[in-house]
Amino acid sequence: MGKKRKLENKLSVFTNAILSIYGENPFRPMNYKQICKVLAIRDAAGKDVVYHILIDLFEKGILMEERPYRYVLNPAYLEEYGPKKQYVEGTVDMKSTGKAYVILDDESGEDVFIAAGNTGQALHGDRVKVAMFPKRKDKKPEGEIVEVLQRKHTDFVGVVHLSRGYVYVVPDMDSVPIDIFVPKEMVHGAKNGQKVVVHLVDWPENSGNPFGEIIRVLGNPGENNVEMESILLAHDYPLDFSEEVEKEAAKIKLKVKSEELKRRRDFRKVFTITIDPADAKDYDDAISLQKLPNGHWEVGVHIADVSYYVKPGTAIDEEAYSRGTSVYLVDRTIPMLPEKLCNNLCSLRPNEDKLTFSVVFELDDEAHVLNHWIGRTVIRSCRRYAYEEVQAIIEGGEGDYKEEILTFHHLATKLRERRMAQGSLNFHSEEVKFILDEKGKPIDTYLRVQNESHELIEDFMLLANRTVAETFGKSDSKWHNHTFVYRVHDEPNPEKLNNFLRLIARLGYTMDISSRVKLVKSYNKLFADVEGKGEKNLVETVAIRTMAKAVYSTENIGHYGLAFDYYTHFTSPIRRYPDLMVHRLIERYLLENQSSVNRKQFDDYCKHCSEMERQAEEMERQSVKYKQAEYLQDKIGQVFDGLISGVSKWGLYVELKGNKCEGLVRYDDMPGDYYYLDEENFRVIGQQSGRVIQLGDEVQVIVKHVDLLKRQMDFELILEEKKKKKSNKKR
Repeated sequence: MGKKRKLENKLSVFTNAILSIYGENPFRPMNYKQICKVLAIRDAAGKDVVYHILIDLFEKGILMEERPYRYVLNPAYLEEYGPKKQYVEGTVDMKSTGKAYVILDDESGEDVFIAAGNTGQALHGDRVKVAMFPKRKDKKPEGEIVEVLQRKHTDFVGVVHLSRGYVYVVPDMDSVPIDIFVPKEMVHGAKNGQKVVVHLVDWPENSGNPFGEIIRVLGNPGENNVEMESILLAHDYPLDFSEEVEKEAAKIKLKVKSEELKRRRDFRKVFTITIDPADAKDYDDAISLQKLPNGHWEVGVHIADVSYYVKPGTAIDEEAYSRGTSVYLVDRTIPMLPEKLCNNLCSLRPNEDKLTFSVVFELDDEAHVLNHWIGRTVIRSCRRYAYEEVQAIIEGGEGDYKEEILTFHHLATKLRERRMAQGSLNFHSEEVKFILDEKGKPIDTYLRVQNESHELIEDFMLLANRTVAETFGKSDSKWHNHTFVYRVHDEPNPEKLNNFLRLIARLGYTMDISSRVKLVKSYNKLFADVEGKGEKNLVETVAIRTMAKAVYSTENIGHYGLAFDYYTHFTSPIRRYPDLMVHRLIERYLLENQSSVNRKQFDDYCKHCSEMERQAEEMERQSVKYKQAEYLQDKIGQVFDGLISGVSKWGLYVELKGNKCEGLVRYDDMPGDYYYLDEENFRVIGQQSGRVIQLGDEVQVIVKHVDLLKRQMDFELILEEKKKKKSNKKR
């Protein structure tokens, strides 16, 4: 009996050791020889024991035969014998195919891949708990969503469908690839095909789809107002202010007490102007100019004092924080503040006394800052300019206060030249604008290019933002250790930068990356070198993609793109909540000499405002996309010149010249050859023809199909062979 027990114990030890090996490598098929090698068993008797244990485990179903005599652990036994489960938490980035990636909370590693069948009841944007799968060689981290910790959205915009007695809503957003069923008693009068808002009510454990209630009928798809409201509501951005907010705004007195005016530095008799787009309604910044007795210039940057009217803890303040920013759709502005504030009390309209927060500079003729002052002021703008008016004066035309405008232009030019010399990136931006008819339908497009009148205002705003940040952030500042809100921009992603360097090397260009300043100067030299050349579009497009995204933070890391060690947002509190936060911090520290605020709380504020900024950009992008699709809807079959703007595994993206409409050319619509993707070099190559099509190439396309509701445009590429055939037909 003793010998038998010893043998059983020995077999048990062997079995546990073998199961441990398979547990650590559950997806790796192994035979008895490989197991013996891991266990360092060299004698024939030991190998025979391992062989028979594997057979026994296979017959019991614990192991599975991947191929003859090579075994893997049965997934049913993963929990018992596999690696101890590791859990992570993060945010779901859902794709239209149903698969997802979870972005980890601590951003400590790669995103976790979630197969379509493992997303559970998670939806796009949700915070979730993920059970990690054992890591497979050369594969992304993978896992399964086991719990939804916090829903990002509970209301969804979509189209109602009535089919065979069932009612369901198909959400507009591709990132919500699941239908929401609606019980008949919760339809509330919505008709088949209408756009609605559906509220998520329940998602039973054994159900593949959630259940919802229709809480708002928007109208018919394709109607301008319906589509614009759909974009806003899909991102939980409110269409109106609450009754409480409107009542609070109504109580704010229009007239400012004389005692308040006496507490402020008075600029009402100083030459002061605003420069904005011709269709602007809120003017939150003004500039003033006067010659000082010593021959220097005093330039004031005056910003609407929103903090005087909007106090922390009020309904208006809570709503402004929730929104984070105003949103600018193609045909409308959805303000952060009620109209009484943004278009009246806080708008720096001409010939009206206005309360402002100002940074006032003493500059010499070369625009060197000799002195500055920060504080509360009262101004009276004498003229409201549109950018076009100022540009005409800069270009030699006549106009009101021409001498003062040209002085502003001279000083701004000096500031800009010095900024560029110190390493500020010189990106040129183009913005597509639409000419709409009375129903909101686009009848034409044009590009608004930033010119010198825009740069004039921008350079003074940059100077003010930088000066405020330096005042509170520099190491020699008495407030250096106080919590402050910075606008930060990180260095380029090293991997993306290296790919970019390899790309431009093949085009014959080089960059000096030995220091930050030299790298930025290399960027600017590169942009100048490619100007007017065929590779211009490719280089500029990929360069932008190497850049990080600017965000708000209490931790200052500087602003890479501007080459500023300290930078903040101070100049637009009517439309950006972080600027209002900065005004309040200036008041607290500089004017009232109070202690620092809670850093953790302001960290949360910064994260929220950064997220709302991203959402606003996405809403604006979607409204432009919709108008572009609407513009091309009646142009099916027409030919346009364009540029390759993206290269993907399913096709080529082409941006049309002039209107910047972007559509997809599917590889299936490029007959006669098979194109394989060279992703690293942003190009595709024809297998038979050897034809190379790369990012930035100029092409011609035919508008093939437009899906207005999905905001998608399909193009067909006109290749050289097609052009020749068309030419021969004409002959």
